[in-house]
Amino acid sequence: MMSRVLSLTVMIGGVLPLAGQVAEGALCGADSYSCCPTDSCTSCGDYCQAKQCAAPCYRTVREVIWEKQTHTCMKTVYDRVCETVPVSHHRNIYETHYRDEQYNTCRPVYRTCYRTVTVPICRPVFRTCYRDVCSKIRKPCYTTCYRTVSYTVCRPCFKTCYRNMCYTVNRPVYRTTYRDVCTTTYKTIPRTCYRDVCYTICRPITETRYVDVCGGEWKTCTQYIPGPVVDKYICDPGTWEYDCCGRCIYKPGCCRTVRTQCPGRTVCKRVWCPKMVKKRICCTRYQREVRTRRVPYTVCQRVACRQVRRVPCTSCTMIRECRTRQVPVTSCHYVRECRTRKVPYTQCHWVEQCVRRSVPITTCTMVRQCIQRRVPYTMCTLVRECRSRRVPYTVCRRVCSTRNVTRTRCVPRRVPVCVTRCVPRVVYRKVPVCPQPCCPEPACDQGCR
Repeated sequence: MMSRVLSLTVMIGGVLPLAGQVAEGALCGADSYSCCPTDSCTSCGDYCQAKQCAAPCYRTVREVIWEKQTHTCMKTVYDRVCETVPVSHHRNIYETHYRDEQYNTCRPVYRTCYRTVTVPICRPVFRTCYRDVCSKIRKPCYTTCYRTVSYTVCRPCFKTCYRNMCYTVNRPVYRTTYRDVCTTTYKTIPRTCYRDVCYTICRPITETRYVDVCGGEWKTCTQYIPGPVVDKYICDPGTWEYDCCGRCIYKPGCCRTVRTQCPGRTVCKRVWCPKMVKKRICCTRYQREVRTRRVPYTVCQRVACRQVRRVPCTSCTMIRECRTRQVPVTSCHYVRECRTRKVPYTQCHWVEQCVRRSVPITTCTMVRQCIQRRVPYTMCTLVRECRSRRVPYTVCRRVCSTRNVTRTRCVPRRVPVCVTRCVPRVVYRKVPVCPQPCCPEPACDQGCR
C-alpha cells in the first residue's frame, strides 16, 4: 500500500511540470506562470464553477430585417368622357325702321323766254367758170426687130472599148471537228420541313364593377339686366332765310344732348346641379397567352450533276486564186460645130401730140345781209313748299338662341393596383460571446505588461 502511494506521488510530480509548461504557453502569451500572481494560479476547489467559466456564453441579439410584402391598394384613374351640353348665347339683331319727317324747302322754278335780235352777216356766193387749155405731150412708140447671130459649140463624142484585167482573191475553206466537253449543272431539290413557332394571343376577360359618376342636371335661371344710360345727340329742325341778295339760305337747328336709357334684356342661364350616381360599368381586359404551332417551310438543296457533250469546232483556211475580168474603158473627144440663131431687140422713138381739156375756175363773192333770230334766256323763281321725307334709324334687338357644345370632363374611378413595399420585422437570435477569464483583469493586465 505504501509503495502505491509513492508511485502515485512520483507520477503526479512528473505530470505537474508538464502541465505547468503547457499553462505557461497558454496563459497571456508568457513563457511561464511567474508573471501571474500566486493567488490566481491556485487550484479551484469547485469543479462546477470552473466548468461554467470555461463554457461559451450566448447573448440574445435583436435585429431588424426588411421583408417584401405585396398588397393591393386602390388607385384613382380619370376617364375622359365627352358629352353634349346645350349652351345659350345672345346675339344682337339690328333692324332698320323709318319715320316721316316734315321740312320746308325753296324749290327753284325755271322759265325760258325768247327775245328777237337782228344780226348782220356776210354770206359767201360761189361761181364756177370753165376755160379751154391746150397742152403738148410726148408718147413713146416701141418696135421689135430681129438679127441673125452665128456661134460655135463643141460637141463631145464618147467611145467605149474593153480590156482584160487580172486580180487575186482569197477563198476561205472551212473544216469542222468535234470534241468532248464536261460540264457541271446544278439541280434544285425542294424539301419541306416544320418548325415550332410561338405566338401570343389576347383573351378577353369581361368584368363588371360599380363606379361613382358625378352626374347632375341643368336648371334654367332667368335674370333681368337693365339697359345702360347713354347720351343721345338731337338736332332741332333748321329754317330757311333770305339774305340781302334775295337768296334762300338754310340754317340748321341747334344740337343738344339728352340722356336716354336703353331697353333692358332678360338673360337666361343654365346652372349645373351635380349629384353622385353609382353606375355599372363593364370593363374588358385582355390576358396574354402564349401558344405554339407548327409552321412548314421549304428548304432548297442544290445537287451537282456531271454531263458530257460534243462541241463542234470550225477552222477556216484562206486559199489564194487568180481570176480575170473585162474592164470597160471610155474615151471622149470634142467636135466643133457652127450654129445660127435669131436675137430680138427693141427700138423706141417719141411722138408729140396736142391735147385739149377744160379747167374749172371758182370765184367767191361776199354778200352782206341782216337776219333776225330768237335768242332764249332763262328766268329763275323760288317757290316755298313743304315736303316730307323718310328718315332711317336702327333698332337693336337681342335674341337668345341655344346651341350644343361638346365638352370633355374627367370621371374618376377606382382601380386595384398591386404595390410591393418593404416592411420591417424584429428577429431575436442568440450570439456566442467570449467567456470572461477566471483571473482578475488587473492581474492579467499586470502580468501582460
